[in-house]
Amino acid sequence: MSKSPEDALETMIANLPEKTGKSLAEWLKLAAASKLEKHGQIVSHLKTEHGLTHGYANLVAHEHLKSDQPVDLVATQYSGGKTDLLPIHDALVQEVNKFESDVEVSPKKTCVSLRRNKQFAVITPATKTRIDLGINIKGHKGTTRMVPEKPNAMCTHKVQITELNQIDQELIGWLLEAYQNA
Repeated sequence: MSKSPEDALETMIANLPEKTGKSLAEWLKLAAASKLEKHGQIVSHLKTEHGLTHGYANLVAHEHLKSDQPVDLVATQYSGGKTDLLPIHDALVQEVNKFESDVEVSPKKTCVSLRRNKQFAVITPATKTRIDLGINIKGHKGTTRMVPEKPNAMCTHKVQITELNQIDQELIGWLLEAYQNA
């Protein structure tokens, strides 16, 4: 079984002292001392000035800026003009949580990843009136409703949802199939 993103992060943090000569706390002090505010600038600085590899520089920059991130990523995604979409998001999460206890709902900055052993779906508030539900069902031809995505996309198919009543048995069936294959 592959590691979850959280496990991989913990491993990288644990390996920092051995691989770089400094702990995460020490790297965070250096990142703060740089007074840089953008992720890319911090990564570039750590790579150029301190010889970190891209992976470790990215980790330190992310951890340094983490305190600036909103605590509730879902609330942020559905703020402003997208508040009417939150009931659709909540209903999707409620349905997948009925599958088994191993469903992991992982909010990101712009979407919510639904995982088991690997990601099986992604909920993205795409516009003020639509959620795009990415679903991973390899080998499925798709339908007019569940449209195949481009090759190498994060998900194999996408369903556009604009109303709560579109979360029906057909859609739940696709999510369940993706979950079972994850």
